[in-house]
Amino acid sequence: MIVCRLCGSGDLASVVDLGATPPCERFLTAAQLDESETTYPLHLRVCTACWLAQIPPLITPEDTFTDYAYFSSYSTSWVEHARAFVAGLELKPDTFVVEVASNDGYLLRHVVDRGVRCLGVEPSVNVGEAARKRGVPTVTAFLTPETARQVVAEHGPADYVVANNVYAHIPDVIGFTRGLRTLVADDGWVSIEVQHLLTLIEGNQYDTIYHEHFQYYTVASAQRALASGGLTLVDVELLPTHGGSIRLWARPSGEPSARVADVLALEKAAGLHEISGYIDFAARVAKVRRDLLGFLVGAAEEGRTVVGYGAPGKGNTLLNHCGVRPDLLAYTVDRNPYKHGRFTPGARIPVFEPERIAADRPDYVLVLPWNLREELAEQLSYVHEWGGRLVFPIPSLEVV
Repeated sequence: MIVCRLCGSGDLASVVDLGATPPCERFLTAAQLDESETTYPLHLRVCTACWLAQIPPLITPEDTFTDYAYFSSYSTSWVEHARAFVAGLELKPDTFVVEVASNDGYLLRHVVDRGVRCLGVEPSVNVGEAARKRGVPTVTAFLTPETARQVVAEHGPADYVVANNVYAHIPDVIGFTRGLRTLVADDGWVSIEVQHLLTLIEGNQYDTIYHEHFQYYTVASAQRALASGGLTLVDVELLPTHGGSIRLWARPSGEPSARVADVLALEKAAGLHEISGYIDFAARVAKVRRDLLGFLVGAAEEGRTVVGYGAPGKGNTLLNHCGVRPDLLAYTVDRNPYKHGRFTPGARIPVFEPERIAADRPDYVLVLPWNLREELAEQLSYVHEWGGRLVFPIPSLEVV
């Protein structure tokens, strides 16, 4: 029986069933194309007791994050987002900043530039090494209460603990939250950024559902999750990143701000604190699939060439759910050299360097990281020089 990982209730309601897919970051080498791929059910449910949306933990973080294909610094807008965040912190000469899931140092490099002591806690060996090469002190570890105690014993408690785009990635949400509490000083701050379930539902952002993301938060469910580990949600910010995120500010003690109450009211008005807000999501997901497939099939019948831009995890959910194969999407490109010469999991779309698009001059470019629309529309403006057009599949199909 599947039970809620936060409250233990067995009352979980189906939100959307996306079938079975391989893990979204397991890009294949050419030698692996004749090998089988393991797929896992991808079925989002919501707990009707605490309203935490979640998928079963069918793969472990160790399966995904020991050697990882995602490097944060390849997104120009994300690096700028991190720089602006650091610029807004009250950093003093004796401040200590810890980032959990610090990736390749995309954020802490700005702390280093300020001459402030910091430490990254990153489980992926390869991206952690990239951070160290940038001069960002980084330990290779998953955050648990035990590893948090080890960090504090060696470095002391942190004034700021940052956890961006990781709170959804851990199945032991209670243990992870206790680790955050252990890391932070009694008068310190914990800052967590995570996709907002409100925008996921309202914006048909179902491609952000994949096996690396074990749960999906409203402010209401995040508030409960933080409390489970000894932290109090004291403030929240609504952010445009990743299609719509929340920045949660938590402390060992404190009182929620008026902004917390305001966002809780938004969620309640959208029906996300009861089942009504979830019941039509699967039907809207099905329409996204039909519209994209209809466009790709129509383009193929007209002899038009369609290629992709980006090879993000979300893109692999979309391609596999829609059943897209190289006959409909010839290839995709990505700025990350790690993925060049490899093939996307499941769909097995080849991945090349971005310069391939200008060389081939396709009719359409399907933008898979649609959440970076403003950044990528500018980067890809050259496509219009030969009459090419950009295609955005979410929240609804748009050809521009």
